[in-house]
Amino acid sequence: MKRFIIALGALSLLSTAYAQETPKASPDAMKPAIATPDSSNAAAPVPGKNSFTAGQAKERLEAKGYTDVTAFNKGDDGIWSASAMKDGKVVQVKLDYQGNITEASK
Repeated sequence: MKRFIIALGALSLLSTAYAQETPKASPDAMKPAIATPDSSNAAAPVPGKNSFTAGQAKERLEAKGYTDVTAFNKGDDGIWSASAMKDGKVVQVKLDYQGNITEASK
C-alpha cells in the first residue's frame, strides 16, 4: 500500500510538470503591447485597441513636453491625434496603444 501511495504521488508530480507549457511568442512580435521607456516601435504609430482615456493620453503628451494640446481625438484605428506646440512649433502628434508618440510638422 505504501508503494502505491508513493507511486501515485510521483505520478501526480510528473503530470503537473508535464502540464506546464512554455509561453508561445506573439504571432505579431513586432507589435508589443507597450513600448519600453528607452525605445519606441519603428512602425509607430501602431493601430490597435487603445485603452488610454483622453485625459491619460493628454497627460502623456504633456509629460513629453507638448503644450497647448488641442483638436484631440481618437481615430477608428485606436490612435490618438492632436495638434500641439513643442519648441515653439505647431506639430501634429499621435499616440498609439503602445505609448509611442510620433510627431509631424503641421
